[in-house]
Amino acid sequence: MTDYATLVELLRDRAQTQPQQLAYTFLADGSTESGSLTYGELDRQAKAIAARLQKMGISPGDRALVVYPYTAGLEFIAAFFGCLYAGVVAVADNPPRHDRAIVQLQERATAAEARVLLTTQALLDRLGRVAVEGETQPGLATDTLSAEEGNHWQEPQLDRHTLAYFQYTSGSTGTPKGVMVSHANILYNSEIIRQAFGHSTASQGVIWLPLYHDMGLVGGVIQPLYIGFPVTLMSPVALVRQPMAWLHAISRYRATTSGGPNFAYDLLCRTTPEQRQGLDLSSWEVAFSGAEPVRAETLARFAEAFAPYGFRREAFYPCYGMAEATLFVSGGTKAEAPVVRYADGAALEENRVRFVAADAPGARSIVSCGKAWLDGEIAIVDPETLRRCGSDRVGEIWVSGSGIARGYWQQPEETERTFQATIADTGEGPFLRTGDLGFVWEGELFITGRLKELMILWGRNHYPQHLEHTVEKAHPALRVNCCAAFSIDADGEERLVIASEVERTALRKLAVDEIVSAIRQALVDRHMAEVWVIVLLKTGSLPKTTSGKIQRRACRDRFLAGSLDVVGEWRYHLGESSGISELADRLNGN
Repeated sequence: MTDYATLVELLRDRAQTQPQQLAYTFLADGSTESGSLTYGELDRQAKAIAARLQKMGISPGDRALVVYPYTAGLEFIAAFFGCLYAGVVAVADNPPRHDRAIVQLQERATAAEARVLLTTQALLDRLGRVAVEGETQPGLATDTLSAEEGNHWQEPQLDRHTLAYFQYTSGSTGTPKGVMVSHANILYNSEIIRQAFGHSTASQGVIWLPLYHDMGLVGGVIQPLYIGFPVTLMSPVALVRQPMAWLHAISRYRATTSGGPNFAYDLLCRTTPEQRQGLDLSSWEVAFSGAEPVRAETLARFAEAFAPYGFRREAFYPCYGMAEATLFVSGGTKAEAPVVRYADGAALEENRVRFVAADAPGARSIVSCGKAWLDGEIAIVDPETLRRCGSDRVGEIWVSGSGIARGYWQQPEETERTFQATIADTGEGPFLRTGDLGFVWEGELFITGRLKELMILWGRNHYPQHLEHTVEKAHPALRVNCCAAFSIDADGEERLVIASEVERTALRKLAVDEIVSAIRQALVDRHMAEVWVIVLLKTGSLPKTTSGKIQRRACRDRFLAGSLDVVGEWRYHLGESSGISELADRLNGN
C-alpha cells in the first residue's frame, strides 16, 4: 500500500522526483499525437488552476463542474488535478452535444451546488455560465491560464478522508446521484488494481474510455500515476469512427494494459483482415472487460480473430465494478484464461444455479468476474429476506471494503438504503447493495442480471439481457449490443417491449414483417415469452451510457413519450396468435 495520504501528495512527489517523466500522451483523432504531459508539467498546470480558483474565492469543499470536449483530454486532466490542489471537489461530466444534454448538465450542476464551471474557452463560449438555484455561477477557461499563476498557489489542508470528486452514476434518471469519493477510496482502489492487474513501472497503458467516467478516470488517469507508468489516451469518439485505431495504438505503443466494455471487443470482431494488417498485439497482457455483461461468445470470437496478430486468450480479464465502489470490485488472476460456466437457463430464471454441458438445451454461458481483493467481501443475499443465499441460488450482490464510497451527495435516505445494508440474521455489515444479481461458485463471482430490471412475464422471471441476446441473433439486420428489452403496464399486466437498432445497410429496404416475425419466434422458442411491441430503431439511436451500457429506463421513457427514432414498428393486437399456443402444441406433441 502507498504511504501517500492524498492524490495531491502523490503527484507532487512524482513532479519533484521525476519531473521529466512522460505521464500522458493524447491522440485527439485516435492516431496522431496532439500533446503530452510530464509529471512536472501537470504539477505546474494544476497549481495554476488551483491558484485561480483560490483567487476567485472558491473554498476547499466547494464543488466545481469539470466539463471538457473529448478531444481536450490533457486539459481535463489538468483541471481535475487543479481542483484537487485547491481542495475543491471535482464534479466531472459529459461534454454536451445537444440542447437536452445541456439541460442535464445544468441539473447536475444544481444537484452538486457547483460554484464554478471549468472548461475550455471554446466550450465556455457555447455554454456560458451555469445557474445553481437561480444564481449564475462563473466559468473558468483553464486553457487561457499561464503557468506563472501557480506561484500564488496556497496548499490547502487535506487528508485521506477529504472528498476528491463526485462520480455521477451511469444512466441516472430522475434526481442525479453523485457518489462521494475520498482520497482514501481512490488510493485503496488503485492498490487493488495494481495487484489484480500486476502493474509495475514497466507497464504501458492505452485507454480510450471517457475520462470523466469512473473506468476512464480511475483506470486511465489515476492508476498510471499511482504506479508511475506512461499511458496513451485517445478520444472515445475516435473508437466509434475508427475502431481499429484502438488496436493500432496498442500495437504502436506496445501497451500491456487496455480494455473496455464488451461492445468494444464486439466492434473489433467486425473488422476485416485488411484493416488488421501490421498489428502486433503480443505486448497486451491485460485486456480488461467490464462495465456491462461479459459475453463468452465475444471473448471467443475476438481471441480467434486476433490470435494471428499475437493476441492471447489468457490476456482477457473480465472484472466487475461500479462508481459506488470507486471502480474495481472483483477480478480474476492475471495470465489465466477466463472461467466460463454453463448454466440451465430455465433454472436461472427461477434464481437457481444448475450447471449443464455447453451443448445442453437451454444452456447459457456465464463468464466469471473473479474474486474480491484485499479487504473486500462479496455476499450473495436474498433481496426479500436479506439473508445470505446458498451457493446454488442467485441473489443480490452485496459488497464491502475500503473502496466503498461515502454515499450519495445530499441523499441521506438513499445513502442509508444503498450503502448501509446489513444481513438480517447475523447483523453483518455495512454492505453496499449493488442492485446486481449473481452467485458465487468456488470463490468466483458470476453476474446474471439486474434486480430492478427483472421482468415477470406469464409468471416467469426474465432478465432483459437474456432476451436481448436472443433478439440480436434472430435476424442479420439487427445490430449486436444495440437492443433494449423492458416492460410496460398494459391492461393491468406487465408487457414486454423490444427496441432494437437495425444495421445501416438494412435501412434502405427494411423488411419489417420478416424481422418482426423472426424476433417473435426466437423469443417464444428460447424463453416462452410473448412480446407486446417491437420497435426497430435508426442506427446509433438507442440510448446508452458513455461506457456502452444499454439505458433501458431511458429507452422505456422515450418509448412512452414517443421520442424514439423509429424506422419500423409492430404491436400485438387482441385475437392475434402470439406463438405461445403453437409452442405449447409442439411441446405436447400435437
